Amino acid sequence: MASISQEPPSPSTDISDDTPSSSPAPEVINKFNWLKQSRNARNNPFVKSRPSLTRESSTAELFSRENSSQDFFQNSRLNLFETAPKPENSQGYKKGVSFIGWHQRTKLERVLLVCCAVLLLATLLTTCILLLVRSPSYLPVPPCYRPEPAESNVCLSSSCIYTASEVIRALDETQNPCDDFYEFACGGWIRNNPIPEGKSSWGIFSKIELQNQLTIRYALEKVNISEASGAEAKARIYYDACIDTNETIEKLGEKPLIGVIKQLGGWHLLPNTVTKQQKWDLQKLMQDVQNTYNLGGLFNWAVSEDDRNSSKHVIVLDQGGLNLPTRDNYLNKTAHKKVLDAYLDYMTKISVLLGANKSEARAQMNKVIQFETELANITTPSEDRRDEESLYNPYTLKEWQKVAPFLNWSMFFNDAFKLVNRTVSDNERLVVYAPEYFKNLTRVIRKYSKTEEDQKTITSYMMWQVSRSLSTYLSKSFRDATKILRKALFGSEGTEESWRYCVTDTNNAIVDNDEFSYEGFAVGAMFVREVFHGEAKTQGEIMIDHIRTAFKENLKNLDWMDAETRQAAEIKADAITDMIGFPDYILNKEELDKQYSDLEVKPNQYFENNIAFNVYTLRHDLKKLDQPVNKTKWGENIADNGGLKASFHAYLDYSKNAKVNYTLPGLKYNHRQLFFISFAQSKSVVGSGVKHLTCNLQVLGMTPSTVNAYYTPTKNQIVFPAGILQLPFYDGDNPKSVNYGAMGVVMGHELTHAFDDQGREYDRFGNLNQWWNNATIGRFKKRAKCIQEQYSNYTMEGLYLNGKQTLGENIADNGGLKASFHAYLDYSKNAKVNYTLPGLKYNHRQLFFISFAQVWCSSMTKESTKMQIEKDDHTVAKYRVIGPISNLKEFSQEFNCSVKSNMNPEHKCEVW
Repeated sequence: MASISQEPPSPSTDISDDTPSSSPAPEVINKFNWLKQSRNARNNPFVKSRPSLTRESSTAELFSRENSSQDFFQNSRLNLFETAPKPENSQGYKKGVSFIGWHQRTKLERVLLVCCAVLLLATLLTTCILLLVRSPSYLPVPPCYRPEPAESNVCLSSSCIYTASEVIRALDETQNPCDDFYEFACGGWIRNNPIPEGKSSWGIFSKIELQNQLTIRYALEKVNISEASGAEAKARIYYDACIDTNETIEKLGEKPLIGVIKQLGGWHLLPNTVTKQQKWDLQKLMQDVQNTYNLGGLFNWAVSEDDRNSSKHVIVLDQGGLNLPTRDNYLNKTAHKKVLDAYLDYMTKISVLLGANKSEARAQMNKVIQFETELANITTPSEDRRDEESLYNPYTLKEWQKVAPFLNWSMFFNDAFKLVNRTVSDNERLVVYAPEYFKNLTRVIRKYSKTEEDQKTITSYMMWQVSRSLSTYLSKSFRDATKILRKALFGSEGTEESWRYCVTDTNNAIVDNDEFSYEGFAVGAMFVREVFHGEAKTQGEIMIDHIRTAFKENLKNLDWMDAETRQAAEIKADAITDMIGFPDYILNKEELDKQYSDLEVKPNQYFENNIAFNVYTLRHDLKKLDQPVNKTKWGENIADNGGLKASFHAYLDYSKNAKVNYTLPGLKYNHRQLFFISFAQSKSVVGSGVKHLTCNLQVLGMTPSTVNAYYTPTKNQIVFPAGILQLPFYDGDNPKSVNYGAMGVVMGHELTHAFDDQGREYDRFGNLNQWWNNATIGRFKKRAKCIQEQYSNYTMEGLYLNGKQTLGENIADNGGLKASFHAYLDYSKNAKVNYTLPGLKYNHRQLFFISFAQVWCSSMTKESTKMQIEKDDHTVAKYRVIGPISNLKEFSQEFNCSVKSNMNPEHKCEVW
């Protein structure tokens, strides 16, 4: 799955220090000012990744959401002028009016009055100076300034005024846009928005997500459980259990996790969990951890779309098992000593909290790190996993048993599928993305199976996987234990209010069970009802069509494509389906309740609710194996039933009063028959869905409130949740130049993913299939190599970027900017009125580029920057701006950049 967002992996799966005893009343929540962000969009605002084969998070994920705190300001004021009783024998006052004289005031009041007067004069003086300085009469017009024609109209709506003020505040006009456009567009924003305390990054995406969290909190806390629908009631119960106002979580302490460890046979580090000596059995331990509890183990597996036949599901396996974000964290011990030391401290702390002896725990956890290092050695780095063809390796279960005999695979999968009353035969098809990993894993397991001490190391590794995953649902002391590792990884401990964590957790946990089984549509429905308007959905569809048309027109100008491949590319572009906002059926409470009918959520049982959620998601994942892939929008197999009935009866009502009802020539069917024929034929459009495309099979948890977007290759589909369809990305009142520069580029980015170095390997039906001419493939790779080398020469914090790892995202960034800009130019040719923003001296084409750049205004700690360079498929924000605009000649034309200036290099890279 390719997604737009990149605000770096920022930590947050634990509840913060500040657990409020009560929440503000729902009716006043929106009056509070928010300042700080919770977690960033994980995977990460534009990511490509294969599906998480388990639904739990690795430690990399555990520390990939930023925690923050939020400040609320309460209004309080000191009335210095107040009505007082009229003094006796007072003279000179109007009858009925009382005034406190200067000498009657206290010393403090006189001092405050003087201070207020001085501040007022200073404010007036500063305002006058700023007006003079910003006046074109006193500021030389920069070479990039091109005024709009005199007939242009100024938009004075509240949205336009707000957008204009935000644009102005973000700019740094002391910078030359041709030297460093990012500093020009974002210098003011970076100066005015320091990273909040407790955070490792801060950006536009962060701010929007904070706002969305506040909206969800308001919606959740006004739900009346006794009156709400089943889905909404379960969401509120889950949220309340997380908030834990009665401190059930604190009272229970480590007990819930100790219970799980006992059920798994016990852990020798915790003697009170071992009831009897048992023969070491890795097979049973793996089955219990990965299948019974749906937690992480030595590898990842799931039921997903078959890349070569995307209409069907298949069992897929991939490498996994690392708990730090990258293999380099283990292998480059010198550079990552601080991280490894912090990881060991964290592991030891959790073990001690569970009851282990500190010295014994530290020694055992050190052995676990050595074992994980063995796994890192056999793990293929992400940049070497970009060829989809080489990743696809089909086997029968019988064949696979010979490749990786360290497990009885038939027993393993049958143990899992008994949850849905299905058996798995020796002829069952599997697709393995990393067969070499499993071959080497067999060798590692054999090595660690020879002695009792080494067997204990593997047992401790598995128990650590369980403890790491589930300790986040325990008391505050367990949650605090993560701080030292987050500090080492991201440069910040990352704390946020409990309610913010619980909003995010509820949003991700209360899911539906259709093709989008990881999306929180129960909470999403609440969010949509609060803030989303249908106009954004309609206008979004229009924008996508404009951008698609511009992309297709540009194909005609690409001399490196042969005619046959070009025609096939146009067909694929037309076949891309789009999902905007949310699936309509989630607003139907009865339909939504059906999706959650078999998810049991209990009050005051936060730990148990999360276990239930893990089992629930596994069950629905397994059910998909015998089901066809849903190739319709947003799971519309549900909506189609209600929609068909409603639409047919609406047509019948219309036809009763229709004066004329024209027929179609050459057809013998009546109008009611034509209605159903038309419905059926509309479903023949090539479908779309969710393909999870990255190296480590992590899920991108997209819900309607998510500030992100993504492309799904196996369904040839682009998705734009409601959460991103708001300022600064989109507003119906804003000039189209601003909307196309921000939201339009996001849309173009996702559309271009269908043709990046991985997306191009999938045909219009979503199947992995070579549909390009060989010579054209060679020329594509040459141009892609140019992009790779360009980005590999950029540096940040003394590190070179990895242009190979970020290639797909960089191709999408460049293609998306170009497609959206040309779509805007086509729109503006026919626009009757093109409103400008007040107070800005830039023309619409320049505003397009400024709007594009300001989406990426952000700051990160050094540690977080380093983590993004090493881990993320996305380039750091600065070069997501500089890279594409320096390759687009139209940018330099609009800003009058001389040849060989930084933003107008003589040699440019272009793929699409």
